Amino acid sequence: MSVVTSPRPTKPLPDTDETDTSGLVTPRFLGDRPRSRWVSVAVRALLPVGLLALWWWLSASGRVDRNVLASPESVVTAFRELWETGQLADYTEASAKRVGLGVLFGAGSGLLLGLVSGFSRLGEELIDTTMQMKRVVPFLALVPLFISWFGVDETFKIVLIAVSASAPMYAYTYLGVRGVDRKVVEAARGFGLTGPRLALTVVLPGALPNILMGLRISLGISLTALIAAEQVGTTEGIGYLVSLAQQYYRPDYMVLCIVLYALLGLAVDSLIRLVERTAMPWQRHLTMR
Repeated sequence: MSVVTSPRPTKPLPDTDETDTSGLVTPRFLGDRPRSRWVSVAVRALLPVGLLALWWWLSASGRVDRNVLASPESVVTAFRELWETGQLADYTEASAKRVGLGVLFGAGSGLLLGLVSGFSRLGEELIDTTMQMKRVVPFLALVPLFISWFGVDETFKIVLIAVSASAPMYAYTYLGVRGVDRKVVEAARGFGLTGPRLALTVVLPGALPNILMGLRISLGISLTALIAAEQVGTTEGIGYLVSLAQQYYRPDYMVLCIVLYALLGLAVDSLIRLVERTAMPWQRHLTMR
């Protein structure tokens, strides 16, 4: 015997027009608010300008001996002297050429080896152990050996810079390739992509953030190798200018060389940032404003 139950009366929905919205809050904007380029440049220059002002104040007030730290005025005078004689342009061009060639060969080989080692198990077995051993060997310890092999000409300097730049590029490329989503790789293989096409169109773009970071670190280390390389058997370059400043005890030239290295590093970093904005435009939306 079945029992028939009457349906429970439902409460009528309130009219939309009469809904109380007094407790609702407008959601916070989660998009990307554009910032003026000049404001961004001013914020970036705030700390360097502050350090420059502190340097000028310490020198002008006499709190720091000018024989220990040259004043900004003397550094500007040294810059003018080298610029008028044409030596500054020649030395900067020579150092930039050495760094460019060294990073080209070193970072290029590190990128290739990192792709092979990260993408292939056989490549990892063949390459990774040797590269890890090479990574922990200080490149400055190789200077006497490279001098005996290549002499003190340009080949020695470029090889030393290339060796110093290859290790971080390899490590970051290997890490980036291994960090690519496996599902993306499997999906690409399902569409018929294999071998070099898979590596260039899927794996390399996925590892691009790590590769650019490796390039940035490689360029920083290459400047250290440049200083060591230009201390031996050279007559031009910023490192040679450092040697002259030490020999004749010119603190103004010493500080000027530091400023030149800093400007060279800033120019390289700005170039890499431009590449990042062009190749990875979505990265700008991940930063907090």
